[in-house]
Amino acid sequence: MRSLSLLPMLMGLLNTGLAQKQNVELIDPVNRFKDMDLSPPAQGFPILQTSFDTRPDCGEDSYRGTGRLQGLKALITGGDSGVGRSVVIAFLREGANVAINYLPEEEPDVDDLADFLSGEGLSFQRIPGDLLNETFCTELVHEAADRLGGIDIMVQNAAYSGILSGSKWQPITNQSTEQLERIYRTNVFANFFLTRAAVPLLPRGGSIIFTTSNIVNSPDSNAVDYGSSKAAISYMIRSLSGQLAPRGIRVNGVAPALIYTPFLASAGFTSEAIAQVAASNPYGRIEQPGELAPIYVSLADPLETYTSGNIWSASGGVPGPV
Repeated sequence: MRSLSLLPMLMGLLNTGLAQKQNVELIDPVNRFKDMDLSPPAQGFPILQTSFDTRPDCGEDSYRGTGRLQGLKALITGGDSGVGRSVVIAFLREGANVAINYLPEEEPDVDDLADFLSGEGLSFQRIPGDLLNETFCTELVHEAADRLGGIDIMVQNAAYSGILSGSKWQPITNQSTEQLERIYRTNVFANFFLTRAAVPLLPRGGSIIFTTSNIVNSPDSNAVDYGSSKAAISYMIRSLSGQLAPRGIRVNGVAPALIYTPFLASAGFTSEAIAQVAASNPYGRIEQPGELAPIYVSLADPLETYTSGNIWSASGGVPGPV
């Protein structure tokens, strides 16, 4: 009889817990961020996110973790700002242990991110260095594995667009060999070197996630250097997914549209150029980094065991990869 007397109390506690759960609210994708004043800094490389008058939204106030990556170990390149920053925030809130790579000149953005996350009791490992250096790429992977106690997830996000003129890519006759080499060494060679070093360390169930681009699906006639580098990554994703399947390693990619990040600013996009691109999108705006983070989390989620060789797009109504 005594156990029965506890039933009303237990039911009360259960109902209280259910009542405390909040309903999920729908978000209008068209009007979200539509009135945001987008003013990137002047052209240069690298551009710091901390130098923006209106900073990109990286999910600081919107992303909520549910433990999907609890205890997993992740290395994220380009983790200081933009898309990389949004992935760092999401992965940490999902319970992952994270190491990030970035250029030494981007340390102020890393300090800013660390200060922001410290308020939540979250932190990450810093491993600065230039991915143009093949030796460093190998050292980066092993250093991250040493600090984290292994690597379960590799997010290869760092990239270089080249410097545009008036926010426009240039005809091939105006594209320099120097820029072509830097684009390919950053976007293709570094990803190859990092993957080569990581594969022997990744356990069964581990995953590699590349950042490619929707420009591969919607080519810009003048973006021969940058666009072809991203096409190479897309091929790499699909090729590696088959090669690494027997090892139990999943390989996927994310193909963003034009995003409001330091990457965009370093390429020379002005407020006027952004407005022009936004007007041509079905949503009437460009993308924010925080809108991509949930895709990276889903691709890294260990439950996504049959998801490999795929490229997922977030392009605001513009058809993406198939």
